[in-house]
Amino acid sequence: MANTSATGGYLAPTAPVPPEDDDLDNLLQELVAGVTGLDGKMVRPRWQPTVPKQPEPSVNWCALGIAVQKNDAGPAIQHDGDGDGSDTYIRHQEIELLCTFYGPGAKGYAQRLADGMAIPQNNEQLGLNDMKFVSVSDIRPAPDFVNQQWVRRYDLTLVLRRKITRTYAVLNLLSADVQSTVDP
Repeated sequence: MANTSATGGYLAPTAPVPPEDDDLDNLLQELVAGVTGLDGKMVRPRWQPTVPKQPEPSVNWCALGIAVQKNDAGPAIQHDGDGDGSDTYIRHQEIELLCTFYGPGAKGYAQRLADGMAIPQNNEQLGLNDMKFVSVSDIRPAPDFVNQQWVRRYDLTLVLRRKITRTYAVLNLLSADVQSTVDP
């Protein structure tokens, strides 16, 4: 059980917490697959503990990974006096998602992602997770030379912004011993 402000010591946030690690990767994988129309199995994490075999050059697919998560300058912290009380911590974060497309239609899929992010319905889906599309980079060709042949590859970076909300068990102050002195 997490500490409260009454117990002293460090405070961990109470559940639920914003998606991170695999949960955030899965959310972003669904975004890219949904907007591009690529089969979800063909939108893969860029960095995996066991590196799978790369699809053939004739297969369209995407590797993606968070390149940067940048926190804003400072959070807002508000006390909620309902019940026992708690503090709500709110901060915004910018996420740079590196997307690399491979295959004969790689450039087309990269362009679909870049264009599709401007569609309001796609942004509504991000909004369900307190996220918003900010911008997309240029599409850059970066062909790979694999097994004595060139493989089509195009890179782009999506910039997303998300709201991080956490709750901490900072209890209401019910009473305090106060002493006042007046200088004569």
